[in-house]
Amino acid sequence: METTEQKVKALLEKLAQLKKEIQKVIVGQDQILDEIIVALLAGGHCLLEGVPGLAKTLMVRTMSQALHLSFRRIQFTPDLMPTDIVGTEILEEDHVTGKRFFKFNKGPLFANIILADEINRTPPKTQSALLEAMQEFEITYGGQTYPLDRPFFILATQNPIEQAGTYPLPEAQLDRFLLYVKIGYPSAAEETAILSNTTGTKKANVQPVLAADDIRQLQSLVREVSISDDLVRFVADVIRTTRPDTTTVDYVKEWVRWGAGPRAGQALILTAKSRALLKQRYAVTMDDIHAMAYPVLRHRVLMNFKAEAEHITADQVTEQILQTIARPRTVLS
Repeated sequence: METTEQKVKALLEKLAQLKKEIQKVIVGQDQILDEIIVALLAGGHCLLEGVPGLAKTLMVRTMSQALHLSFRRIQFTPDLMPTDIVGTEILEEDHVTGKRFFKFNKGPLFANIILADEINRTPPKTQSALLEAMQEFEITYGGQTYPLDRPFFILATQNPIEQAGTYPLPEAQLDRFLLYVKIGYPSAAEETAILSNTTGTKKANVQPVLAADDIRQLQSLVREVSISDDLVRFVADVIRTTRPDTTTVDYVKEWVRWGAGPRAGQALILTAKSRALLKQRYAVTMDDIHAMAYPVLRHRVLMNFKAEAEHITADQVTEQILQTIARPRTVLS
């Protein structure tokens, strides 16, 4: 009979294999893949932003192929309605009794992995239909509540440069995304490999390596990863320093309009634990905190008009804060 230690080791081996399967198709983007997997392990959702042609959709599709999970893609458009993604009631007739009744026909949101493609191209009314699902993992329609299958993971994409026909996500919805991941251009070597791999006859065969039960166990393991009290206080200091009305850091007072809330601290600790587990460690280090601070705070620290005019970003503010706050001496680097 397998011991607990053997089960954990087997799960971590599958987790390492997951990334290898995705990399059969996706060249490079190691940090991006790590952040997406971290969001999955932490039980949160992920917003991917990048210019067209950077394989955002392909990355999500490939990840879904490497998992024994149901997958649905929703193409967000200006005419998309909430019922198009949540579902709607349809009138049916009982062939035995002849009585008519309404039956809820579930929409594409009822799946384990949801690719919300170009989420900022649909109006706020439709965007808001995702809020309950993202936070409560359930859907309410016609006074009836329908639970969503777990794990439930939304990966949304948006294009930062195409402004015509787009509706920026409201701050309340942005905060529901655990991570805000920005995808950049590949390096010269990676681009050469992409061109070589995608213009021939060779086709990668991605094998599913993790099932729903495996992911649920990994998500439970994340909660068991240890973090020192000093690191928890460090995270609290980072979050509080982002708030211009309470901080003593001039850089924040000058550029930030609104700082992060307590949910950001929860997200930072959970994703740091997830990253530690992904690296096959059972304790959070300062490197984990620093690595996850940027995608956690990127959409939760709102810049003021002066910062936007001067092209000062939330990432720059985060970097300044991490350099300002003293590191605890008792924690691992």
